[in-house]
Amino acid sequence: MQRVFSGIQPSGIPQLGNYLGAIRNWVRMQADHECLWCVVDLHAITVWQDPQTLRRQTRELAAALIACGVDHRRHILFAQSRVRAHAQLAWIFNCVARLGWLNRMTQFKDKAGKDRENASAGLYVYPDLMAADILLYHATRVPVGDDQRQHLELANDIAQKFNHDYGSDFFPAIEPLILGPAARVMSLRDGTRKMSKSDPSDQSRINLADEADAIRLKIRRARTDAEPLPAEPAGLAGRAEARNLVGIYAALADLTPDAVLAEHGGKGFGAFKEALADLMVAVLAPIGAETRRLLADPGHIEAILAEGATRAAALADPILAEAERLVGFLA
Repeated sequence: MQRVFSGIQPSGIPQLGNYLGAIRNWVRMQADHECLWCVVDLHAITVWQDPQTLRRQTRELAAALIACGVDHRRHILFAQSRVRAHAQLAWIFNCVARLGWLNRMTQFKDKAGKDRENASAGLYVYPDLMAADILLYHATRVPVGDDQRQHLELANDIAQKFNHDYGSDFFPAIEPLILGPAARVMSLRDGTRKMSKSDPSDQSRINLADEADAIRLKIRRARTDAEPLPAEPAGLAGRAEARNLVGIYAALADLTPDAVLAEHGGKGFGAFKEALADLMVAVLAPIGAETRRLLADPGHIEAILAEGATRAAALADPILAEAERLVGFLA
C-alpha cells in the first residue's frame, strides 16, 4: 500500500466543514493506504499560541479525529512536535529551498497581509516544514485541497533539488491525492463565507462536539430566503444560503444535489431544515458523544499520541539519518 501523510492544525474541536472537507476522506482512505495522521503543532506556532490552550486543543483535535473514525491502532496518529526529526529535516530543506520559490507562495502573502515585515520567519518558511513532514516518511501521496497545491509543488521541487545537489534519488516524488470534489461548507449565517471556528458567532457553524439539541437549533436558525427549494440545481443560482444547505445535505447523505432536490424540491425550508437536522444528528451526534467520552480522560489521549510519536519516529529516524549522511554530517 502507498504511504499517505496528512496534517491538521490543533485549533480544537473541528467543525462540520473540517469533517466533510477532509476528515471523512481520511477515514475512508484508511482501507487501502498506510496512513500517518499528524496534529501539526509546529505549524500552529507560526502565529503566537497560548501554551495551555495549544495543549488542550491538541488533545481535543486528537479525540475528535478518533471519534470520527481515524484508526490509531492500524495507522499512526501523533503530534508533530513529539517527533524531532520534523524540525531537523526542515532545517536541511530551509537550506535547499530558494528564496525565489518561497516568494511565490501565495498563502504567506494572504496570511501576512499588509504587515509582512511583522510576520514570523516561521510563517515564511512554513512550506519547507510541510515538505519535511511528507518526505520524512517517504510518503508518496498527500490529500490536498486547492489551497495547498502550491505547497505540494514546492515540496517536489525541494525533493528534486536535494536529489540533484547530493547525487541521489533518495526522496520520492509526491503525488496529490484527489478524492473528488470536496464539500464546500459555508456559514449558517452567511452563505457567501466559509464555515469557520474563527467566526465570533457560534450559530454560524456546527461543531463536531455539539449535542443533538444544539445541532437542531442551529439548523432551524440557519439563514435562508423566502422561496421554496427548486426542483434542480440551476434554481439555486444567486441563493447562497439555499445552495449551502442543499450541499450539506448532499454531502452528509452521499447524494448529489440533483438527488436531494428531486426529493425535496418544491418544499419550504421549514420541512427541509427538519430533514437536514435529523440527518445531521444521525451522522454527527455519535461523533460528539465519543469525543466527549474520550476527552473525559485526557491522559488516555496523551498516551495515544505518545505511542503514535514513537511509531512515527521509528519510520522517520532512519530516513533523517540517511539525509544527514548525504548532506555530509558526521554520524
